[in-house]
Amino acid sequence: MSTAPAPAVTAAPLSAPRRAWLADLPVLLVAVVWGGSYLAAKGITTTHTVIAVLVLRFALVLPVLVVAGWARLRALTPAQLRGAGVLGLVLGGIFLLETYGVVHTSATNAGLIISLTMIFTPLAEAAVRRRAPSAAFLGAAAVSVGGVVLLTQGAGFTTPSAGDLLILGAALARTLHVLLMARIEAVQEADSLSLTTVQLGSAVAVFAVLAVLPGTGASPWAAAAGFGAAQWAGLAFLSVFCTLFAFFAQMWAVRRTSPSRVSLLLGTEPLWAAAAGMAIGGEHLGPAGLAGVVLVLAGTAWGRRAAA
Repeated sequence: MSTAPAPAVTAAPLSAPRRAWLADLPVLLVAVVWGGSYLAAKGITTTHTVIAVLVLRFALVLPVLVVAGWARLRALTPAQLRGAGVLGLVLGGIFLLETYGVVHTSATNAGLIISLTMIFTPLAEAAVRRRAPSAAFLGAAAVSVGGVVLLTQGAGFTTPSAGDLLILGAALARTLHVLLMARIEAVQEADSLSLTTVQLGSAVAVFAVLAVLPGTGASPWAAAAGFGAAQWAGLAFLSVFCTLFAFFAQMWAVRRTSPSRVSLLLGTEPLWAAAAGMAIGGEHLGPAGLAGVVLVLAGTAWGRRAAA
């Protein structure tokens, strides 16, 4: 299929949905790899290695990005660098909250709480624009969240813990990150790869500073020295797919669609986490879990149409 825009006016009704799907597909793939990241992270992270793993995860891909996009990095304006730096600080906060939260709470609670991002984002977007979200969108979000509840209730719920509150903070930080990507004017016309590189560089700087502080756990070098082949494979998955691909795709898509659509698609993350658990971790879904799968998929499809 040709990538050139169709010259005929009659092609317009078909081109808009096609462009929407092209923008949605990378975000859906992000949700898939993020769903698999729970198993990968649990396989290589402990309470004492959170900072170390985050340094390694981001630092592995940063040199490749710098070398590949050096000319475009040098073309960024000071305003664009500042905007990307702010996004990077928020990104670093997301990963700190989420990783520490996952270590200190159950995967069920983490998956449910982080899915609240798809509620927080349209509400925050509506508040910023001073316009209430549509009833159809709110209904779609409610169906999706209901599906997540059914999907994740098998392991049971516990009294909210410190880990639960950290995951809640991560959901709020994710919402802020998506909104800032769409609203910081300085970054709107900049190269996505360069902006991603600056974001990751800012996050690595935050983690590197924390790593040298006393009481923050093992150093990156000590953690890496204890890795075997399986741990290195898990780290590579987190670095290349869950970090490099995920945030490049998210930045690319959010400027071609709306923060609400991005949030709804990313809200399927618990669904893919359950799929990874069944395929790799040997977990099983009962009737309630299967019903949750249907509701998450139906709510996401409905929400995509409502947010279009």
